[in-house]
Amino acid sequence: MQCIMKLLLASVSLMIGMLEGAVGSPNVIVIVADDLGWNDVSFHSSKQIFTPNIDVLAYHGVILNRHYSAPFGVASQAALMTGFHPLELGVKGPTFYGADQPWLFGSEVQLMPEYFREAGYATHLVGKWGLGFSRKEYTPTQRGFDSHFGFLGPYIDYWDHSLKLHNTSTRGLDMRRNLEVDYSVNGSYATDLFNGEAVRLIQEHDQKKPLLLVLTHLAPHTGNEDDPMQAPAEEVEKFDYIKDGKRRVLAAMISKVDEGVGQIMQALKERDMLDNSIVLFYADNGAPTVGIHSNAGSNFPLKGQKYSPWEGAVRTVAAIWSPLLNLTGGRVSNQWIHVSDWLPTLAHAARIEGIPIGSDIDGRNQWEALKNPAISVRNVVMNNIDELHHYSSYSRNGWKYVNGTSWEGKFDSWMGELDEEDELSEEEYVVMLAGSVVGRMMPLDLDHVARLRREAAVECGDLSEAKDCKPMESACLFNLLDDPCERNNVASENLDILEELREEVEQYRQMAVEPRNKPADSRADPGFYNNTWTWWLDEIDSRSNMYLFPVLIIVISIVMIALIILITRPFK
Repeated sequence: MQCIMKLLLASVSLMIGMLEGAVGSPNVIVIVADDLGWNDVSFHSSKQIFTPNIDVLAYHGVILNRHYSAPFGVASQAALMTGFHPLELGVKGPTFYGADQPWLFGSEVQLMPEYFREAGYATHLVGKWGLGFSRKEYTPTQRGFDSHFGFLGPYIDYWDHSLKLHNTSTRGLDMRRNLEVDYSVNGSYATDLFNGEAVRLIQEHDQKKPLLLVLTHLAPHTGNEDDPMQAPAEEVEKFDYIKDGKRRVLAAMISKVDEGVGQIMQALKERDMLDNSIVLFYADNGAPTVGIHSNAGSNFPLKGQKYSPWEGAVRTVAAIWSPLLNLTGGRVSNQWIHVSDWLPTLAHAARIEGIPIGSDIDGRNQWEALKNPAISVRNVVMNNIDELHHYSSYSRNGWKYVNGTSWEGKFDSWMGELDEEDELSEEEYVVMLAGSVVGRMMPLDLDHVARLRREAAVECGDLSEAKDCKPMESACLFNLLDDPCERNNVASENLDILEELREEVEQYRQMAVEPRNKPADSRADPGFYNNTWTWWLDEIDSRSNMYLFPVLIIVISIVMIALIILITRPFK
């Protein structure tokens, strides 16, 4: 009895200690835009698509001008949730669409919400999951999130929330509240739904616990192929100055994301949570200007786009804001940051220990670097080693190595240059900034804003003697510090550096985990499950068991009858 009492007291003490550690821990809000182009936010000096709420947040925080991600979304999401580089996870090729492939992260990999919930956080996911759902036990609420409202697969229709996977599946509903299919929100615009859910969670949050809220938007990723670009008509009308109809809809899609940032900040203010919150906004990869799921986004003047080895795929929009950073004013950071850094960085800010640190390409704690521009934590960025398309893209100390390319070189150019006739004036921009929700919450120093916009703009440098890169013929080398636009191949003048980087890439190639993706499983088709996407392997097992039970009853009955006959049979 005495031992039991000691055990109970120890357990209570441990729980009290955990709760005390959680008190005062910061609220963490992560907002991810899907397929947002470098040149499609106005704090990067774009004058076509204005993002005033995001901009004001960035001007009062840290504009992360060298924020790197994976070249496609599933890999970025995996890096965020695990703190590991996608190569270390076996997620390295753009064949991960998630909906009909039986791949997943098992218990061998701990996820962000699991770390935070163990530390006493309330944990919520809104929007896209994207990390596999062939079995229920690997879905968000089974992997550390207290709640999930959104979709499990790669994308959905913005209005009816269905997914038709590359014309290979039946059209099926993919919208859930926790584990239940949500039919009630059909006809509501997805971005509005996700913004509204994030606000509701903040408004109803029990502040006895700190909050982890991850909002992974659908926007501005395209919907299904039969109607890819979707936004409310009244929102599209606001951008009638943009001649290109596709970009006009894109602007409306991005505007809805920006609107949500304002709503979230307002909700945090109303709950008196702002002073102890961290708000991170970033794009999961560059925009696909052309090709599959193209949304007419612009990464200009960066080279390339999503799915490519170039900066336009991996150097992404990002900014972080928090009073805990102790900033006297916003600044532009040129420190190298990778999406895998966010788990160890945010966990450190939340005083959560035990986040594993792997090789140089895995996540690093950047919290002190965010406070102090003189601190450098990362000098290596592995963009990708893609065995499917036979390319590698890697940088160290500003030198970038590219060998091979993707999609037969279709994305090896500078796409998305904007027409100046479609631009708004600086005066119109200032009016939008001041009139935005966040602009009304935070003071604006227009001279400071102008300076930050200039610093955040990418300048391509002197290209008068640029040498062309032909990555399918030989490896190329770029000095990103002088040539962020990858226009001048300096491989022939720096053969020693080229060879060093090549050897390092080969070392990482040997370390890379075998691809986690599996062949598409036709049994995943939602046509088998009331036209809804679901954890089909569990459904198959359940149906097998359903048929197995009566068979067992029949077999047992036959055996029993045989035994009765044998027992009652006259003995001779």
